[in-house]
Amino acid sequence: MIQSPGFLQTLLAFALVIGPLVFLHELGHYLAGRLFGVKAEEFSIGFGRELFGITDKRGTRWKFSLLPLGGFVKFAGDMDPSSRSDPNWLALPGEERARTFQAKPLWQRAIIVAAGPVTNFAIALVILAGFAVAFGDLRTSAIVGQVEPGSAAQVAGLVPGDRITALGGRQVETFQDMVRFVQIRAGERVTIDYERGGQPKSTTATIAVRVDKDRFGNIVKLGRLGIATDASAARFEPVSPIAAPVVALRKIGDILGMMGEVVGQIVVGKRPVSELGGPLQIAKVSGEQFSLGMSSFIFFIALVSLNLAVINLLPVPVLDGGHLLFYAIEAVRRRPVDSQVMEWAFRGGLAAVLALMLMVTFNDLGSFGLWSKLAGLIG
Repeated sequence: MIQSPGFLQTLLAFALVIGPLVFLHELGHYLAGRLFGVKAEEFSIGFGRELFGITDKRGTRWKFSLLPLGGFVKFAGDMDPSSRSDPNWLALPGEERARTFQAKPLWQRAIIVAAGPVTNFAIALVILAGFAVAFGDLRTSAIVGQVEPGSAAQVAGLVPGDRITALGGRQVETFQDMVRFVQIRAGERVTIDYERGGQPKSTTATIAVRVDKDRFGNIVKLGRLGIATDASAARFEPVSPIAAPVVALRKIGDILGMMGEVVGQIVVGKRPVSELGGPLQIAKVSGEQFSLGMSSFIFFIALVSLNLAVINLLPVPVLDGGHLLFYAIEAVRRRPVDSQVMEWAFRGGLAAVLALMLMVTFNDLGSFGLWSKLAGLIG
């Protein structure tokens, strides 16, 4: 039975995910700017027409805007929310000019821009560190406990007691490493290096494709070797608050590694572009994770925060990574990039971002079955 959350719960969950993450991301920019004496003219959650807001004693307009899919801090000297330089900033009186973003040294501007994504990474780190303290760290040796009859592992000749040492040439230290590798390689043929009785051996296997449907009706395709863990190889370790950040950093590395590989598979055509999701898909999954309980929901917030950090660091003009790219060029050339080049780069970056948003929204609507329903009506 499909147990999809209701519309109101989905809307609430989406707001609880995106709202705080966008606010904290922009707060990172804002606080870094204040640290270096830059005046913030606007702090907006959302884009477009202002819905409501207040102006504080420093002259910053704090507001909510019509399109709640992001936000921005507009510093003095910025032409618009994309932080393009206003050519008139040099004409300002000396005291005002000193408080503009453009008047600050290159290293300060870079810190202000990087502060947003860094804040998102920090949020994920804190959440995952908290999980490590609360639930400990489970690490299981990559020892074969059971082999499912007829599975890819059995066809490859693996037996209980074998220790997997590498998959596809990549070193495997834990059973969790093996699961992460296999899950995103359904249908691929890989080399399996293992030890049996202390002797190194090698074989090949075609990772099976397993199609599951969860309680919400989502169909998931995963790779499967057909190996179960050896219970005696499991090691549960309590994690102290001091060690928790280290454990969290390792998990962030694992998550980012999988994200990078999946995106790489999409780029080279091993996965369909339709797997890229957008805001509608995030909203849907937000509601589903919220219905599963606070632990699942908070973990999902950490994943979204990591995604926001990575996306914002892409070297695309209008994104934080694009600004940092221009600052890197400025540091090498010892002078800013020509304003006309910047203008065209920002236009191209904006077009690319809008095209990506259109594509992922198209994918989202397709995942909801809209296009198949329309095709049925037309047919």
